[in-house]
Amino acid sequence: MASNPKDVSGATENGRLGGGATRCAAILGPYQSGKTSLFEALLHATGTVGRKGTVRDGTTVGDTAPEARERGASTELSVGHGAFLGDSWTFIDTPGGIEFTLDSRHACMIADVAVVVVEPEAAKAAAAGPILKFLDDHGIPHVVLLNKMDQAGETVREILGALQGFSTRPLALRQVPIRDGERVTGYVDLVSERAYRYREGEPSALIELPGSVADREAEARAELLETLADFDDGLLEQLLEDVDPDRTEVYTHLAETLHSDLLVPVLLGAGEHDHGIQRLLKLLRHETPDHTATVARRGLAEGAEPMAQVFKTVHAPHMGKLSHVRIWRGTVKDGETLNGAKVSGIYAATGGKLDKRPSAGPGDVVALGRMDPIQTGDVLTPTGGMPDKGLGWPEVPQPVFARALKVAERNDEVKLSGALAKLAEEDPSLLVRHDPELGELAIWGQGDTHLRVVAERLRSRFKLDVTLSEPSVAYRETIRNRVDEHARHKKQSGGHGQFADIRITVEPIGRGSGFAFEEKVVGGSVPKNYIPAVAEGCREGCRRGPLGFPVVDVKVTLTDGQHHAVDSSDMAFKIAARSGLHDALAKAVPVLLEPIHQVTISVPSEATSKVHGILSSRRGQILGFDAKDGWPGWDTVTAYLPEAEMHDLILDLRAQSQGLATFAWTFDHLQELTGRLADRVVEHHEAAVG
Repeated sequence: MASNPKDVSGATENGRLGGGATRCAAILGPYQSGKTSLFEALLHATGTVGRKGTVRDGTTVGDTAPEARERGASTELSVGHGAFLGDSWTFIDTPGGIEFTLDSRHACMIADVAVVVVEPEAAKAAAAGPILKFLDDHGIPHVVLLNKMDQAGETVREILGALQGFSTRPLALRQVPIRDGERVTGYVDLVSERAYRYREGEPSALIELPGSVADREAEARAELLETLADFDDGLLEQLLEDVDPDRTEVYTHLAETLHSDLLVPVLLGAGEHDHGIQRLLKLLRHETPDHTATVARRGLAEGAEPMAQVFKTVHAPHMGKLSHVRIWRGTVKDGETLNGAKVSGIYAATGGKLDKRPSAGPGDVVALGRMDPIQTGDVLTPTGGMPDKGLGWPEVPQPVFARALKVAERNDEVKLSGALAKLAEEDPSLLVRHDPELGELAIWGQGDTHLRVVAERLRSRFKLDVTLSEPSVAYRETIRNRVDEHARHKKQSGGHGQFADIRITVEPIGRGSGFAFEEKVVGGSVPKNYIPAVAEGCREGCRRGPLGFPVVDVKVTLTDGQHHAVDSSDMAFKIAARSGLHDALAKAVPVLLEPIHQVTISVPSEATSKVHGILSSRRGQILGFDAKDGWPGWDTVTAYLPEAEMHDLILDLRAQSQGLATFAWTFDHLQELTGRLADRVVEHHEAAVG
């Protein structure tokens, strides 16, 4: 999603390209499933590109960002447009990495259908589980494509059985493979009962049905019809009476069940070789809903005025802010005002290129220029629109990984702040936090790759020399014993001097109580007007204790003191209090406190025992585990875990769960840390602060 705008010739009066229906398909799937190759094949088949690029050579329409090219993997959405049999299509290629899930979910929310790309290995079925779960929960019609079938070493039956365990909708196989030894050379369509042979870079060729696959085809077709009959009594009656239903009727049932997200068709293919692409396009054309059905499904209000919704925000070089939208109804024209912001350019994106258009009509996916107040998820109308609250827009996932961020040149700190604000607007799952107490700027995200990509964007797009490091832990300290302390501040340098004398009692209080102050002065030994200064001096003294960290859970009681009618002042009593508290804390047996978080880990069941081991090795206290509600084949494990052990927790969890595990966390309490671990923390802190 970059720049290079140019005028488009051939646009109709309302600015739209092509004719017929206008629909949008999101392409999603696990990492390395071949989504970008499929995206490229679809653009080639619909006439957008004359020659296909490859991920290996870095020549694809999508993945134009340097960080994506370097990794050979998508790190952001890529949009492309094409036409097939008179219909206009927008395809959105989404990142497969779990760390970029939010982008994928936003694309699904504005798409009419999702194409879930899966590798043909039963062991990798779990990787598609969270995707299928999201689509099922939101009622988004979707198709499964078993990709890379040229490399398939397992039966489709085995793969489908594994996938079904992660889908609440029945998966309906629409094709059976034709094999030549170990190679898949074509397929049989179970509705038309026609056989096809794959051809490299070309549409498949119609062939006679091989006798070797006839029995399997008949069995699979019967299973497909039986699955369809679960949703139609008339079809069920025909099957019970051994009546072979008309093919047109079967196609109608398939379209109805897909429209209603009752059934998930499963196709075969190999996007890199153009295998199965034409069949996929035909299914999408004839059986998927259009944008009006998506508007109804999303619960967006009907009306006469134009309506659009933002699904992605990008700050493009030389172009400024671009809001990528789906037009739900009406026509949006360049220069029009939506939600109080003027549209300054309308562009159709194809990878890194932007084609300028005078307007966009119902169903179109375009980018609107320089609408600065507009945010991702906003619903836009000329009269004001509304944020998409209560309409099912995906929640931003809680961050699970953090890094401290530093810029080499202090003069670049203002520039860094502005750059981070833009990146956080593009990616709501990126959080930027400045901790004045620690003097540290931290970025929070969904994993190591996520934050490395952020750092690379700061370097390449904003020319900032930044480094990432492990963030500091917000340690605290408290005391174990009660101490009585006498403190005096006396200074004479000509004229009015400074004098304050106090007696305080410092004692520990309950964990989580913070700081408490009380005065029990009798006889006016410390005048009332100086007591707030004593309290303030004690609070300041708690900012850094004997171990070097903020002090909490202490109570200071002012019991007595002395003053001078001329030389006493607020400042003198504040200094005396700060000094007295410092001495008292050192005598009261200071002890280090570390923050403990409650973490709830979501993990595929087969990796649950490994999670227990990870937590135990990180000083975790396991509180319990159970099946994850609404997630077949998943568990949740709850534990207390020190913050110091959480910085790279997500890396271990994903390494043991095919990259799928994640967790939610919340601060729970502070806990004493003693022994060699505490000594190392104090030593490291002393070295850091000099």
